[in-house]
Amino acid sequence: MDNLRQNIVTHIAQELDCGFDCFFNFKTYETIRIPNLSHIIDDDDFREAFGADLRKIEKHKADFIKIEALESFESFKIMELFVEQLADNKFKEELENVLVNKKPFQNFKHLIDNSDFRQVWFDFKLNEIERKVKNELTQGKPTHNKA
Repeated sequence: MDNLRQNIVTHIAQELDCGFDCFFNFKTYETIRIPNLSHIIDDDDFREAFGADLRKIEKHKADFIKIEALESFESFKIMELFVEQLADNKFKEELENVLVNKKPFQNFKHLIDNSDFRQVWFDFKLNEIERKVKNELTQGKPTHNKA
């Protein structure tokens, strides 16, 4: 994959990780990020802030591929994959316990943030999200849904 495409994939993956849906125009290589609609509280403010982007997507919808922010189960699966590949058995066991108990996301984050594996986790997670992005871009099915 050339540098431009890798940069696009990384950029989209980072936006997805922040909870944005991304619309990628495969003709112009433009990426538009819009907050995932499940997080929107005030529709009027949303339309005001993102109206121009929404109109652009609607006008050229055949040229855009929509890549949605990760759902909880997808994020949880990435956490499980991370834990599976850990070589440190003590920390692996701690994380396995976190994943089967209450508040797994919050407690996983707390353990990771206070460990030597923080950067390893971020790199792993970004790599997994990039894999999702590459897969969706490869499928190359432009969106015909409204944003």
